Amino acid sequence: MGETKYIFVTGGVASSLGKGIISSSIGKLLQARGYNVTIQKFDPYINIDPGTLNPYEHGECYVTVDGHEADLDLGHYERFLGIQTTKANNITTGRIYKSVIDKERRGDYLGKTIQVIPHITDEIKRNVKLLGTKNKFDFVITEIGGTVGDIESLPYLESIRQLKWEMGRNALCVHLTYVPYLAAAGELKTKPTQHSVKELQSVGIQPDILVLRTEHELSTNLKKKVALFCNVDENAVVQSMDMPTIYEVPVRMQEQGLDVTILQKMGLPVGETPTLGPWRDFLDRRHKATEKVKIGLVGKYDLQDAYKSILEALSQAATYNDRKADIHFINSEKLTNENVEEQIKDMDGIIICPGFGQRGIEGKFIAIKYARTHNVPTFGICLGMQCIAIEFARNVLGYADANSREMDEKTPHNVIDIMEEQKAITNMGGTMRLGAYECVLDQNSKTFEAYKSEHIQERHRHRYEFNNDYKQEFEKAGMKCVGINPESDLVEIVEIPTLKWFIGVQFHPEYSSTVLKPHPLFLSFIKAAINKG
Repeated sequence: MGETKYIFVTGGVASSLGKGIISSSIGKLLQARGYNVTIQKFDPYINIDPGTLNPYEHGECYVTVDGHEADLDLGHYERFLGIQTTKANNITTGRIYKSVIDKERRGDYLGKTIQVIPHITDEIKRNVKLLGTKNKFDFVITEIGGTVGDIESLPYLESIRQLKWEMGRNALCVHLTYVPYLAAAGELKTKPTQHSVKELQSVGIQPDILVLRTEHELSTNLKKKVALFCNVDENAVVQSMDMPTIYEVPVRMQEQGLDVTILQKMGLPVGETPTLGPWRDFLDRRHKATEKVKIGLVGKYDLQDAYKSILEALSQAATYNDRKADIHFINSEKLTNENVEEQIKDMDGIIICPGFGQRGIEGKFIAIKYARTHNVPTFGICLGMQCIAIEFARNVLGYADANSREMDEKTPHNVIDIMEEQKAITNMGGTMRLGAYECVLDQNSKTFEAYKSEHIQERHRHRYEFNNDYKQEFEKAGMKCVGINPESDLVEIVEIPTLKWFIGVQFHPEYSSTVLKPHPLFLSFIKAAINKG
């Protein structure tokens, strides 16, 4: 195709409008036309990565195969496009500044005064183009976090202005805004969108395409008005209404010719419109599934974005089992021996959520004990798997004081511990097992039945490990270690084979579940939950 084309996605009026979903949808439509596409996210905050951010602040932390802690939008990119992202797909202001400051300390700038323009903007531009030049993508979609008008995003917008000027038709800006509905007046209001576009124009960027987020259908006249006031072609104003599922968005965008408009503006042949067959089949199955499967999410963050990938993996697996995932959050801080039955007895299955730290941990043990003794299908993920091991040690092996060294430095029965080689490191960001690791499965296990493969690779994000000193005791008492890392001999998966479905995994399978390739463990878990009765 020749030169890489660059699409920038910016947002105005309010945050959380779903730039990640729009970016993913554009990527999906271009990919369906045979183009090689990737998406990256630029986040204007100063943290080096979201790894140290509280999930309440920024939702879940997503992990790429190469072990980078990234923004949760990268999860959407991977789920929609079935691609694997890396460290290069998520840049923060912290990383940009650190890179420039490191160069300055090394003397690379030969004594020059370091300024936002050109030094910071050049570093941003270099990162924008990096993926395109290195990997020969046809399209690189760059999503700019935050909202136009934020002081933090100004250097990014200046970089886009320069790139659009330098690249001509090879660069394009899609601006996502919000059209609020004033109930008292019974009217949709375009003024916030006009202001948002003016704000973009004031930094020298004329958006090429406007995507209007709305809860109500927009009339043709309203779209014409927006086009007129914002200097945008009429066919380049598309609406994005709230959908029952985010996976409908690419189809709605295609119906309005968003991909056609992009290709025309970039001087590319339009050709046939792709049918999106498998994608529509998935939506069709999802739409037809009326029966519910009730899943309890036992965790401490009462916020849907904190467990985003798990929710999506459950929803995908339910669809492929022709069910609707009916997900209930069970706050582990509030679970007691007295109320656990009423919270869990109606659930078809429970997930013991990942996390860090002490808070809410005792409630997880209570939930696990109930599920184990009442044969409720149970899936423990990361810390959830560690909790499964601790509960088993306490209530089956009889070590009442068993714990993880993370929760209790002095526990005499440290069934979960930090590995020797990590003890010397004290910096929070530097001690974790991050990214994809090998795992070999025991062929006589439910886990193997799910994967249908002996060798798997899954992504990790944790600091503590199962203590192999206890392995034999666990196995003798009925909890089998069925997944082992071939290099370090660390236990990755435990299961109790006598129960219907009781599996704990040290990794995060939810990160690699996509729309067209749902994760085998989630499929197997949902199937067990459906057949619970």
